[in-house]
Amino acid sequence: MIKRFLFTLVLFPGLFLVFADTGFATDRRLLTLDEVISLAREQSPDGFAARHRYRGSYWQYRSYQAGYLPHLRFDATIPNLNRTISPITLPDGSDVFIRRSLATSSGNLSLSQTIGPTGGQLFVSSGLQRIDLIRDDGTEVSYLSTPVNIGFRQPIFSYNPFKWERKIEPLRFQEARKQYVESLENISLRATNFFFDLLLAQINMEINELNLASNDTLYRIAQGRFSLGRIAENELLQMELNVLNSEATLEQSRIDYEGALFRFRSYLGLDSSETPELIPPENIPDLQIDVYAALAEARKNRADIIARQRQLLEAESQVAQARADNRFNANLFAVYGLTQTSDDFGSVYKNPLDQQQLTIGVSIPILDWGVSKGRVRMAESNRELVSTTVNQALVDFEQEVMLRVMEFNMLKSQLQIAEKADIIAQKRYEVTRERFLIGRIDIIELNLALEEKDRSKQRYLAALRTYWRGFYEMRRLTLYDFLNDRPLEVNYDEI
Repeated sequence: MIKRFLFTLVLFPGLFLVFADTGFATDRRLLTLDEVISLAREQSPDGFAARHRYRGSYWQYRSYQAGYLPHLRFDATIPNLNRTISPITLPDGSDVFIRRSLATSSGNLSLSQTIGPTGGQLFVSSGLQRIDLIRDDGTEVSYLSTPVNIGFRQPIFSYNPFKWERKIEPLRFQEARKQYVESLENISLRATNFFFDLLLAQINMEINELNLASNDTLYRIAQGRFSLGRIAENELLQMELNVLNSEATLEQSRIDYEGALFRFRSYLGLDSSETPELIPPENIPDLQIDVYAALAEARKNRADIIARQRQLLEAESQVAQARADNRFNANLFAVYGLTQTSDDFGSVYKNPLDQQQLTIGVSIPILDWGVSKGRVRMAESNRELVSTTVNQALVDFEQEVMLRVMEFNMLKSQLQIAEKADIIAQKRYEVTRERFLIGRIDIIELNLALEEKDRSKQRYLAALRTYWRGFYEMRRLTLYDFLNDRPLEVNYDEI
């Protein structure tokens, strides 16, 4: 931290004086680009949203997995009281209305298991029912027990959603994991933008502060020269105009700084009492990325590739469903169990009787005026559209990766040129200023040197910003850490 502080102090010597003079908060906090990105991932609104999106996908996947585990369920009615006037038929065939009071209670415990490959369901259940017939002369009680029921439900020739779910859901979850890593890299890009927005505002304020002080000094010198008749009045007026322009520019740079500072604090969740002092990245990695290596990593790691596989499977699933709904279907339902009835609870489980049920239902489409056929054609057309869109998106994706890699490989040399130009412009201004002080050049050349110095500093900062944006763009496009030569990973258990 001390090294970084000294680096900033040497590179931008007036920066700390600017903060003191402008009256900003004194609770200062030194921040590097890496620290800003780390804060953004933890505290920014985008960071919170990314974590919650991943958590939602995680629990969706857990729910899918739980759907294939045995489910134990208990249902009960305790009790159901019914007091009504109801019609009944007497032995002689006549109907009369009588008042009845009836209370029923029941309980049923069931264990079910979904069979994914076939789309069927196996279940075992046990239940007990009680009926209380309430009369004026007393209450009549009866029980019906079902000690065990074993059953099986199986659609035949029907669309099996479980079969497709087992193919799609793991891809969806894998896509969500990659999307979370990609979201973190998007946050890195946004944090880089906010970092350099504020850094540029700080540097501009420092430059304008120094320019004002320099122009004010030169104006005072010019006043002395004018009183001695050594310069013309127009040069004196130009020097005074330079001071006024410097004051206006400084005020505008302070407004720009406040706006950049507000956005920076808001995104990173910093307290308003903290005044961040940003340290420019001092170590520029010497990194050249192979285009085909980057493309291979992007194909392997990006969520988009998995998403396209999922989209194709979903389109195939819709075609399979439309075709299944357009043909002969049947459903099998079979149950075997034991049952007994008694007026005494102690006897209701003795000597149970067996019971069986077998049902086969069929559904045969005969005439629907082409509705089902139309649905099949629509699903097939959608599948072809998805396939075409996916193939085109893959081509565009590969072209983007290759173009971005080639652009990034040129950024280091552009940054070095901008840095050298900044150093030269600074030296040129210092030499020009000294020559102006001894009367060897006029104010026009001094103003040109000053403007070029400021533009060179801004171009250097812009090149520095472009380089680091390109660096994190490479990480986002490939989800690969080229500095450490490994895929980008996160600890999902911490989420």
